[in-house]
Amino acid sequence: MARRKLMSERLRVELAKELGFYHKVQNGDWGEITAREAGSLVKRAIEKAEQAMATGKDKGQG
Repeated sequence: MARRKLMSERLRVELAKELGFYHKVQNGDWGEITAREAGSLVKRAIEKAEQAMATGKDKGQG
């Protein structure tokens, strides 16, 4: 069974830059990041999604 990508490559790169470990993944090898870095990436992605949903709700209410 193929793994389904839950996060776009563009978002992962953006978050890696934001979190300071882009230098480890700039060649496309995500196997070089630590478990802590991977956890930080997921946590930040969730925060961004929550912010986007909150902003979308605010715009919808008027």
